[in-house]
Parts: sequence; C-alpha cells; structure tokens
Amino acid sequence: MKGRRISRIRSRFWGLRRKLGVLWPVLAGLASVVSIFTCGTLAFMHVEGWDLFDSVYMMIITLSTVGYGEVHPLSKAGRVIASLVILTGVGTFFYLAGAIVQLVIEGHLQNIFGRRWMRRAIDKMQGHTIVCGYGRIGSIVAQEILAEGQDVVVVERTPALIEELQRKNIPYVAGDATKDEMLLAAGLKRAKALVSALSEEAANVYVTLTARQINPDIFIVARSDAPDHSQRLTRAGANQVLFPHLYGGMRMAQSVLRPTVLGFMDLAMRGDIEDLQMEQLTIAPESPVAGKDLISSQLRQRYNIIVIGIKKPDGKLLFNPQPQSVLEAGDTLILVGNRHSLTAMQKDLT
Repeated sequence: MKGRRISRIRSRFWGLRRKLGVLWPVLAGLASVVSIFTCGTLAFMHVEGWDLFDSVYMMIITLSTVGYGEVHPLSKAGRVIASLVILTGVGTFFYLAGAIVQLVIEGHLQNIFGRRWMRRAIDKMQGHTIVCGYGRIGSIVAQEILAEGQDVVVVERTPALIEELQRKNIPYVAGDATKDEMLLAAGLKRAKALVSALSEEAANVYVTLTARQINPDIFIVARSDAPDHSQRLTRAGANQVLFPHLYGGMRMAQSVLRPTVLGFMDLAMRGDIEDLQMEQLTIAPESPVAGKDLISSQLRQRYNIIVIGIKKPDGKLLFNPQPQSVLEAGDTLILVGNRHSLTAMQKDLT
C-alpha cells in the first residue's frame, strides 16, 4: 500500500514536471528560495527572539550576499542558522537567477507569452478556417486563405512544422488533430470551415467525423488519396472530398492540352490581375436581388461583372445562365469581374 502511494506521488511529480516544461527550473528554484526564506525567518524569530522585520532583513542580506553585517549579535544557535542559510539558500538563489536568465536568453519567455497571446487571439476568432496538418497540402491551403485576408488556425504536431508556423506568425494549436481537445482549442465550435489535410486517410476520416458531431453546420473539406475511398469521408460528414494526386495530374495534362485556358483560370483564381478575378456570392433572403431575374437585377450594368454560373441550394449547377434565370435566396453566383466591383457587389447584396 505504501509502495503504491509512493509510486503515485512519483508519477504525479514527473507528470507535473513534463507539463511545466521549460518553466520547471524557474518554478522549482522559486519554491526552494521561498521555503528557505520562510524557514530562516521563522528560525531567527524563534531562536534569537527578533521581530519579523529584523528577521526578514537578515534573510535578505544573507541570501543576496550583500553582507552589511548582522542585525543583532548572533548566538551560537543563530550562527548555525545563518550558516545553513548560506550553504543552502545562496546557491539556490543563484540557481534561480541563472534559470531566469537562461529562460530569457534562449527565447523561452517570449515563446510562452507568444503562445498565451495566440491562445487569446484564437479564442476571439469567429467564422475562421481550421486546417489540420501543415504538410505540403495543408501549408498551401493555409497560405491561400490567409492571402485572402481570412483567419486560419492550423493544428499540427510535428516540431519542425510548428517552428515554421512560429516563424510565419500563423496561429496554431500544437497537438494531434484527431484529439477532440485539440480541435476545440482551435475554435471548432466557432469555425465556418475545416480542411483535413492529414497524410493518413484514417486520421482524416476521424477528424471529419469528430468535427461534424461537434459542429453540425461546419463546412468540411477532406483529403483522400484515391477516389475509391471518398465514400468513407462522405459518410463521415465531409462536404467535399479532394484528391491532390489526381488533380495534380489532371492539371499537368491540361497545362499541355489547354495552356491558355489554364493560365486564364490561374489568373482569375489568384486575383493577380486587377480587372480579372473569380468570386462566389451567396444570395441572402434579405438581398435586394432575391426573387429577380438576371435582367431586372442589373448586375452587369451596375457592377460590370459576368455571371458564369448559378449553383442552386439542391446542388444543381447552371452554367452560362439565361437572362431570364431567377435569382433565389440560397443561390450561389459564380462571378468574374473587377476586384473592386466584386467587393462593392458583396457589400451591397449581402
């Protein structure tokens, strides 16, 4: 029974030490200095009969090695106490000072405050996108979304990739994305979208399933290695399943077969040209164009944009819609036009 208790205490001790990490030397040194300071003060008060002020002052000048002189003449017992304070306390005091200096020089203190600032920033986010995995696919996804001025939180566990996220000042949560607490720490309940770009497909299925259960309204895009496996992710709750290798091969083929068309699409999607950008706009129920056809909405005349497609709420997609096509609440318009015109249109119609 006693052995189990000792083992339990030992495991809790090492667990606490691992949890504190780089702060452990500072906190351990601080606790030791406080203990020695308190015990020495009480010892001087009890043995020498000094008041609290004199005892505290004696401990301060002893631990700091200032050595102004004894507050009052010491008895033999008092000298023993002072000797013990010098032998144990002075070394502990300088150990604490060294640990603090090391914490500052190595940048750990900055990282600690940086992580706290980042946690507070993540807690304030609303309608952001969570990217699980910052590998070859996830890093591109995060950078593209950030380039659009939208908030992103990355969930990553690889130390080298976490250092890269720190250098680029990208908000992140360090840990395994398949764990519920990591997704919750990334603000899953407040996020509008989640991209599961982990290298293991089973992990993507688990992340998708967990995210759908916690936030039923979130839009989920999941990565899959083969089209045959897409049904697993769809059943788990993914809105879209993408195949990077397949799309990469198709893109390379189209760059050979239709280089001009592909170049046009790239320019429109990236928005590198001021007068050429593709955008999507969902019509809200209170939008002034809801219930009107394309002619009466006068989108072309007012904003100088082209409607190349309309996606209905049931998923049906109308390419090159006719002027008589009615715009209904919940429709998503696929638009091409000037960047400023598209921005103005979004402000006016949403």
